[in-house]
Amino acid sequence: MRLGVLDVGSNTVHLLVVDAHPGARPLPAHSHKAELRLAELLDMDGAIGPDGVDRLIGVVHDALQAAEDKGVEDLLTFATSAVREASNADDVLARVQAETGIELQVLTGAEEARLTFLAARRWFGWSAGKLLVLDIGGGSLEIAYGIDEEPDAAASLPLGAGRLTAGWLPVDPPAPEAIRALRRHVRAEIARTVGEFSRFGSPDHVVATSKTFKQLARIAGAARSAEGLYVQRELKRESLEAWVPRLAGMSAEQRSGLPGVSEGRSGQLLAGALVAEGAMDLFGVKNLEVCPWALREGVILRRLDHMGSP
Repeated sequence: MRLGVLDVGSNTVHLLVVDAHPGARPLPAHSHKAELRLAELLDMDGAIGPDGVDRLIGVVHDALQAAEDKGVEDLLTFATSAVREASNADDVLARVQAETGIELQVLTGAEEARLTFLAARRWFGWSAGKLLVLDIGGGSLEIAYGIDEEPDAAASLPLGAGRLTAGWLPVDPPAPEAIRALRRHVRAEIARTVGEFSRFGSPDHVVATSKTFKQLARIAGAARSAEGLYVQRELKRESLEAWVPRLAGMSAEQRSGLPGVSEGRSGQLLAGALVAEGAMDLFGVKNLEVCPWALREGVILRRLDHMGSP
């Protein structure tokens, strides 16, 4: 059957259409996305303003039309950090439902981490052993660890690249003291969670998902996306540590000229790099592998599992 998953994320509203059946891997058929950067649209009270809600509704309408055009039979919809933590979340959800007919399921941070972990586990298989999975979104950082399909530990921290850029690095290029302050904040937040994971022992394989990690791996020398899903892409901590000061000295426009860095994400890349560097350092990770599957695929896989249940 043809499934669609509509992901209202903190950076992007993304419709992914796949041909999927229980027991088979989902095959991508169509992708429709729009960058809203909701994490950067929150006002001083933490609310998504009327203009942001209007834009969200318009993008959802466009995605629904794309889903209809592509013959989607079952549409799964969810929202993540930006909507979840908005002070007017209930009003936003009510307006979206009233004007589009779509009832967005708001995932908790722990659910995000667990579903992303499921996707990574299915991608790498049981032979990967104990997995540590890191995912940097626009609004939050998800961390999950385990040996099965359900992680033994999962956490969500308010360390998304968009959120941190808007709150800590509003000037382009950012001042050195602002970067140092953000670095201290990021590492303090991550350090609070390390003990929760370290008690399970060292992972056998460390995996990262998300656009931020893909872009960081690309500028550090990983293969281009055009070379396909099945090419192994890694990010070494020493390479990342060498790139962070270089990124700090660039404007967003200069970063957009780097390999694999889009103009829409270039402003967030430094904050994302500080989170990635902090996580790899504090968890003792020297090298990680980028996984092409993430939250959307996890939502699809969970749906297929339920379809296949008696």
